[in-house]
Amino acid sequence: MFRRSGLLWLAGRAAIFVAGLHAMPACAMPSSGPIGDWLTANGHGVIQIAPCGDALCGRIIGIDRAPASPMPTDAQGRPQCGLTIISGEKPEDPGTWLGTITDPRDGASYSARLSVDDQGNLRLRAFIGIPVLGETQVWHRFTGQLDAACRIQTLSQPA
Repeated sequence: MFRRSGLLWLAGRAAIFVAGLHAMPACAMPSSGPIGDWLTANGHGVIQIAPCGDALCGRIIGIDRAPASPMPTDAQGRPQCGLTIISGEKPEDPGTWLGTITDPRDGASYSARLSVDDQGNLRLRAFIGIPVLGETQVWHRFTGQLDAACRIQTLSQPA
Protein backbone atom coordinates (compact mmCIF):
# COMPACT_ATOMS: atom_id res chain seq x y z
CA MET A 1 0.00 0.00 0.00
CA PHE A 2 2.67 2.48 0.97
CA ARG A 3 6.22 2.74 -0.19
CA ARG A 4 8.94 4.56 1.71
CA SER A 5 11.26 6.57 -0.48
CA GLY A 6 12.55 9.36 1.72
CA LEU A 7 9.08 10.58 2.64
CA LEU A 8 5.97 8.42 2.80
CA TRP A 9 4.30 7.91 -0.57
CA LEU A 10 1.32 5.82 -1.46
CA ALA A 11 2.16 2.97 -3.75
CA GLY A 12 -0.28 1.88 -6.38
CA ARG A 13 -0.81 -1.63 -5.04
CA ALA A 14 -4.54 -1.59 -4.54
CA ALA A 15 -4.73 -5.36 -4.54
CA ILE A 16 -2.83 -5.13 -1.29
CA PHE A 17 -4.45 -1.88 -0.30
CA VAL A 18 -8.05 -2.83 -0.72
CA ALA A 19 -10.32 -2.07 2.15
CA GLY A 20 -13.92 -1.29 2.95
CA LEU A 21 -14.58 1.76 4.98
CA HIS A 22 -17.38 1.99 7.53
CA ALA A 23 -18.92 5.41 7.98
CA MET A 24 -21.21 7.29 10.29
CA PRO A 25 -24.93 6.62 9.98
CA ALA A 26 -26.22 7.62 6.57
CA CYS A 27 -28.52 10.23 8.09
CA ALA A 28 -25.44 12.05 9.40
CA MET A 29 -23.50 11.85 6.13
CA PRO A 30 -24.12 13.92 3.01
CA SER A 31 -25.01 11.89 -0.08
CA SER A 32 -21.73 13.00 -1.64
CA GLY A 33 -19.77 11.55 1.29
CA PRO A 34 -17.39 8.60 1.19
CA ILE A 35 -19.87 5.84 2.09
CA GLY A 36 -19.89 3.22 -0.66
CA ASP A 37 -17.63 0.97 -2.71
CA TRP A 38 -14.49 2.47 -4.27
CA LEU A 39 -12.11 1.25 -6.96
CA THR A 40 -8.58 2.12 -5.86
CA ALA A 41 -6.34 4.39 -7.93
CA ASN A 42 -4.60 1.57 -9.79
CA GLY A 43 -7.81 -0.42 -10.30
CA HIS A 44 -6.58 -3.51 -8.47
CA GLY A 45 -8.78 -3.29 -5.39
CA VAL A 46 -12.23 -2.41 -4.12
CA ILE A 47 -12.71 -0.72 -0.76
CA GLN A 48 -16.03 -0.50 1.01
CA ILE A 49 -16.66 2.52 3.21
CA ALA A 50 -19.44 2.09 5.74
CA PRO A 51 -20.42 3.16 9.27
CA CYS A 52 -18.55 1.72 12.26
CA GLY A 53 -19.73 3.30 15.48
CA ASP A 54 -19.29 7.06 15.31
CA ALA A 55 -16.61 6.89 12.61
CA LEU A 56 -15.91 5.58 9.12
CA CYS A 57 -13.92 2.39 8.60
CA GLY A 58 -12.71 0.62 5.51
CA ARG A 59 -12.33 -3.01 4.57
CA ILE A 60 -11.13 -4.87 1.53
CA ILE A 61 -13.99 -6.40 -0.45
CA GLY A 62 -12.40 -7.01 -3.86
CA ILE A 63 -8.96 -7.83 -5.22
CA ASP A 64 -7.92 -7.99 -8.88
CA ARG A 65 -6.31 -11.44 -9.08
CA ALA A 66 -6.39 -14.44 -11.36
CA PRO A 67 -8.77 -17.30 -10.45
CA ALA A 68 -5.90 -19.66 -9.62
CA SER A 69 -3.88 -17.13 -7.59
CA PRO A 70 -3.95 -17.38 -3.79
CA MET A 71 -5.60 -14.77 -1.59
CA PRO A 72 -3.04 -12.13 -0.56
CA THR A 73 -2.37 -12.03 3.20
CA ASP A 74 -1.52 -9.21 5.59
CA ALA A 75 1.57 -8.86 7.79
CA GLN A 76 0.07 -11.34 10.31
CA GLY A 77 -0.81 -13.90 7.64
CA ARG A 78 -4.56 -13.15 7.64
CA PRO A 79 -6.43 -13.09 4.30
CA GLN A 80 -6.74 -9.54 3.00
CA CYS A 81 -10.34 -10.02 1.86
CA GLY A 82 -12.50 -8.52 4.60
CA LEU A 83 -9.53 -6.92 6.35
CA THR A 84 -10.21 -3.49 7.84
CA ILE A 85 -7.39 -1.15 6.92
CA ILE A 86 -9.01 2.26 7.38
CA SER A 87 -10.34 3.11 10.82
CA GLY A 88 -11.43 5.94 13.06
CA GLU A 89 -12.28 8.33 10.22
CA LYS A 90 -14.18 11.15 11.95
CA PRO A 91 -15.36 14.49 10.56
CA GLU A 92 -12.53 17.00 10.59
CA ASP A 93 -13.94 19.88 8.56
CA PRO A 94 -17.09 19.98 6.44
CA GLY A 95 -16.60 17.32 3.78
CA THR A 96 -13.40 15.79 5.20
CA TRP A 97 -12.71 12.91 7.57
CA LEU A 98 -9.48 12.19 9.44
CA GLY A 99 -8.42 8.78 10.75
CA THR A 100 -5.86 6.04 10.23
CA ILE A 101 -4.88 3.70 7.43
CA THR A 102 -2.80 0.55 7.92
CA ASP A 103 -0.54 -1.04 5.32
CA PRO A 104 -1.53 -4.73 5.35
CA ARG A 105 1.88 -5.76 4.03
CA ASP A 106 3.85 -4.60 7.06
CA GLY A 107 1.26 -3.41 9.60
CA ALA A 108 2.51 0.20 9.59
CA SER A 109 -0.16 2.84 10.27
CA TYR A 110 -0.44 6.37 8.89
CA SER A 111 -2.81 9.30 9.20
CA ALA A 112 -5.42 9.39 6.45
CA ARG A 113 -7.67 12.19 5.27
CA LEU A 114 -10.73 11.38 3.13
CA SER A 115 -12.84 13.74 1.03
CA VAL A 116 -15.05 13.52 -2.03
CA ASP A 117 -14.30 15.98 -4.84
CA ASP A 118 -16.77 17.82 -7.07
CA GLN A 119 -16.63 14.98 -9.63
CA GLY A 120 -17.70 12.44 -6.98
CA ASN A 121 -14.25 10.83 -6.64
CA LEU A 122 -12.76 9.88 -3.29
CA ARG A 123 -9.51 11.63 -2.45
CA LEU A 124 -7.43 9.72 0.11
CA ARG A 125 -4.35 11.46 1.46
CA ALA A 126 -2.07 9.30 3.63
CA PHE A 127 0.70 11.00 5.57
CA ILE A 128 3.06 10.98 8.53
CA GLY A 129 2.66 13.88 10.94
CA ILE A 130 1.48 16.58 8.57
CA PRO A 131 -0.44 16.24 5.30
CA VAL A 132 2.37 17.77 3.24
CA LEU A 133 4.41 14.62 4.06
CA GLY A 134 2.21 12.36 2.00
CA GLU A 135 0.47 11.75 -1.26
CA THR A 136 -3.12 11.73 -2.48
CA GLN A 137 -4.73 8.91 -4.42
CA VAL A 138 -7.99 9.42 -6.32
CA TRP A 139 -10.45 6.52 -6.17
CA HIS A 140 -13.60 6.13 -8.28
CA ARG A 141 -16.95 4.67 -7.26
CA PHE A 142 -17.01 0.95 -8.03
CA THR A 143 -20.02 -0.16 -10.06
CA GLY A 144 -18.61 -3.47 -11.26
CA GLN A 145 -19.12 -6.94 -9.80
CA LEU A 146 -17.25 -9.07 -7.29
CA ASP A 147 -17.38 -12.85 -6.89
CA ALA A 148 -17.69 -14.84 -3.65
CA ALA A 149 -13.89 -15.31 -3.60
CA CYS A 150 -13.34 -11.52 -3.31
CA ARG A 151 -12.23 -11.22 -6.96
CA ILE A 152 -13.09 -8.27 -9.16
CA GLN A 153 -15.19 -9.73 -12.00
CA THR A 154 -15.87 -6.55 -13.94
CA LEU A 155 -14.40 -3.14 -13.44
CA SER A 156 -16.39 0.04 -13.31
CA GLN A 157 -15.16 2.66 -15.71
CA PRO A 158 -14.30 6.05 -14.13
CA ALA A 159 -16.20 8.97 -15.58
